[in-house]
Amino acid sequence: MNRTPPPQAIPFIDLATQQARIREKVDRRMAAVLDHGAYIMGPEIAELEEKLGAFGKAKHTLSCSSGTDALALPLMAWDLRMGDAVFCPSFTFAATAEVVAWLGATPVFVDVDRDTMNMDPAKLDLAIEAVKREGKLKPRVVIAVDLFGLAADYAAIRAVCDAHGLKLVSDAAQGYGATTDGKLSIEWADVVCTSFFPAKPLGCYGDGGAIQTNDDDLQRIMHSLRVHGQGKDKYDCVRIGMNARMDTLQAAILIEKLAIFPDEIEARMRIARRYGELLKGHVVPQALAEGAVSTVAQYTVRLPQPERREAVQAALREAGVPTAIYYPIPLHRQTAYERFEVAGGELTETDGLSREVISLPMHPYLSEETQDHIVEALIGAL
Repeated sequence: MNRTPPPQAIPFIDLATQQARIREKVDRRMAAVLDHGAYIMGPEIAELEEKLGAFGKAKHTLSCSSGTDALALPLMAWDLRMGDAVFCPSFTFAATAEVVAWLGATPVFVDVDRDTMNMDPAKLDLAIEAVKREGKLKPRVVIAVDLFGLAADYAAIRAVCDAHGLKLVSDAAQGYGATTDGKLSIEWADVVCTSFFPAKPLGCYGDGGAIQTNDDDLQRIMHSLRVHGQGKDKYDCVRIGMNARMDTLQAAILIEKLAIFPDEIEARMRIARRYGELLKGHVVPQALAEGAVSTVAQYTVRLPQPERREAVQAALREAGVPTAIYYPIPLHRQTAYERFEVAGGELTETDGLSREVISLPMHPYLSEETQDHIVEALIGAL
């Protein structure tokens, strides 16, 4: 590692450099949409869905207006309702549990594994058993989150779901494209949901999302729900739906972003490995098993002295290094969600991680020079 002067304006994520790489192609794509004028459900929607299907190895792909709607549509299709229990982590963004409560069901928060920071399959099994014994709620669905781009332990979680007869949703908002021994989450999950929010590894220039499944019936119902529950046309509503379409312009942008996405995942992994080598013995990164490929949405580490986190952030800020905390307050301790079920009565690892973690700049265009400065600043601040 070479000592370097502070680079100017280090970005936490670098959309500008990515845009410069594909700007001409994106401009042509957007101009084509402006020329044909099909701003809603234009031909780029079908093209994107086809290309996403090939990338995600899914029989069906349904684009939609956001990652939140991507989570909501399959739950609506399964007729989730009051009295149903949906098991999900608390150490995640609000959308994961929000859609559950929005539909009248009850989120049951499950603790995570300290090393991977993802849902702990053993604790999930115990949580389902506890809900069954209590008898107040009916276990229906598990939502596993690919936190920071690392795929959840889907093989183990699928086994738990099968043992209890539950559906499995992959919340791949941060981890779309992540693999375990070469396998995508569609290999285990009933449905894969992702977000194309601009800050995501695969993001558009606004809001957008997508759902992937191999279930023909589920796809048929979600396709209807996406456009107000329509039947043969929009004036034949056969179920209560919503307006969850993706704009054609966003699809056009995503087609070009998807083309470079595999290369960007490879770059993110290379940068993450280098972070790990340079920071070894100073902080503890999210554990990555052999054979796992993360999309590294955020490079998140545990600090050795959590009580100094604010001081570390301040020192890094002084050195021109931006940081973020994901997540400072877990969902089960936020006002809107504190009334919901907490498996086992407490989430020890979740609470601990919320105090310990800090995220460093991460994007596919992070130079070694800039990375050296970030690492030097962090080690000096510890």
